[in-house]
Amino acid sequence: MAKKPVEMEETLEAKATAKYVRVTARKAGEVCNLVRGKDVNEALAILKFTPRKAAEIIAKVVASAKANAENNHEMDADNLYIASIVANQGPTMKRFMPRAQGRATTIRKRTSHIEVVVKEKNNK
Repeated sequence: MAKKPVEMEETLEAKATAKYVRVTARKAGEVCNLVRGKDVNEALAILKFTPRKAAEIIAKVVASAKANAENNHEMDADNLYIASIVANQGPTMKRFMPRAQGRATTIRKRTSHIEVVVKEKNNK
């Protein structure tokens, strides 16, 4: 017996990524949690008034994803929402700091990769 083909709705999505950002993934992840699932314009407003270094960086990535959706995929900017936003850990730069009695300790300068995916709402 032949199976019926499953019809799947193809939803367009637009992505933007910022790599090697000099903020820890943990701190950026806290800011990502504020805007996950929100409308893009609402998310940009929230990020504008969030007093964190990561908020400014994430706002740029969200704005870039919005611009990609408008220009590359011809999506309506007012119907966009943040489908997924993640801050993954990037490479760690290791620096050394002199300490007492000739010792040296490692200073870890962490980086992160921030990825935003926006989709268009289905208003049917």
